[in-house]
Amino acid sequence: MIKKLQKKFVRITTASVFFILFLLISAINIINIYQMNHRLEDVLRILSQHEGAFPEFEKGKPPREKGEFGFQLNEETPFETRYFIVNLDSEGNTKEIDTSHIQAVSSSDAKEYAEKIFQSGRTTGFKSIYKYTVVEQDDGYMLIFMDSRKDIQSATVFLLISSVVAIGITPFLFVLIVIFSKRAIAPIAKSLEKQRQFITDAGHEIKTPLAIISANADVLELTNEKNEWITSIRNQIVRLDKLVQNLLMLSKMDEGSGKLTFTSFDISECVEETALSFKAVAEMQNKTFVTEIQENLQIVGDESSIQQLVSTLVDNALKYSNDKGTIKINLMRHKKGIKLEVFNTTDLDQEALSKENLEKLFDRFYRADFSRSRDTGGYGIGLSIAKSIVEAHHGKIEARHEENGIWFQVVIG
Repeated sequence: MIKKLQKKFVRITTASVFFILFLLISAINIINIYQMNHRLEDVLRILSQHEGAFPEFEKGKPPREKGEFGFQLNEETPFETRYFIVNLDSEGNTKEIDTSHIQAVSSSDAKEYAEKIFQSGRTTGFKSIYKYTVVEQDDGYMLIFMDSRKDIQSATVFLLISSVVAIGITPFLFVLIVIFSKRAIAPIAKSLEKQRQFITDAGHEIKTPLAIISANADVLELTNEKNEWITSIRNQIVRLDKLVQNLLMLSKMDEGSGKLTFTSFDISECVEETALSFKAVAEMQNKTFVTEIQENLQIVGDESSIQQLVSTLVDNALKYSNDKGTIKINLMRHKKGIKLEVFNTTDLDQEALSKENLEKLFDRFYRADFSRSRDTGGYGIGLSIAKSIVEAHHGKIEARHEENGIWFQVVIG
């Protein structure tokens, strides 16, 4: 159980760290791209405000433009910026093309870019590696395109580097999480170990007084003959002894020391023999007992624990089925494994049969109907053992409400 807890802690922590790392890298790159785009828009704004040219200024003394995210017009901005301009009339016909500030674009290319942008109806965006803006004028439109390849390359390289760094440090983070997970769960492990030790010690200590009480009951029966009080004592001894055995079994399965011998066996025969042992009890209680078991199904598992699983589920169905109710046991092939279903009709109310309560049925000492549990002698621990057995066989068990009863479904393999 401790190893399972540690693995779960490692999985959750690793996923959380990776998610935070992903959010961090994503946020940084989004801000970087936003800053790049904003800088390009600022340059285009300056060009559009000055009829497609940078403002003239005295050498060494540029005009002060208020920029955001660090952008500031400086002496080198006109020489660093590669751009071209296309003027269109109101119908979208080309009037003038200026490619004097860029070498990579010809007049025909500039015209083709401008016509496509005009037809799209967009006023700003990217066309290939060029950031553009459309400026409406009295006699038409001015389209300004700016070469953004350096900015795009810088953003792309930053994205790749940050992603590679994030992926690269993930294994190291995983190793650190694994190392420190032992320390993190140490208090829980210590507490669980004390709890298991207490159950084991208490279970063994209780066996002695139970044996003495049983022996005293025998003496009383010999001296005073059998009566209802002695019978009651014996019944309670049996119940308490069964409870102690179940607690010890759960404790062993939790710490992984429960000895399960996995072999290949005929589960069809195992389920049929175990289930039919309850048929006479069902008939005495005027209950319908139905089995539908597919023959010759083989699985690899611990046969004795599977017998206990079936016995627990069928016994539970008998205890909690209503008067003159129905119990069904189905066994069938399921993919590469098997599916076992146990059904019983019930008169429990809808609240007790809610999905939330059905999920709690496998919790230790939980009982859906406490008054009935006392009458039937249940402690609410049998289904916990059933769940432990199923999990030891790497299977799944669930309960669901359907029509007028409860289905317990076990899938193994």
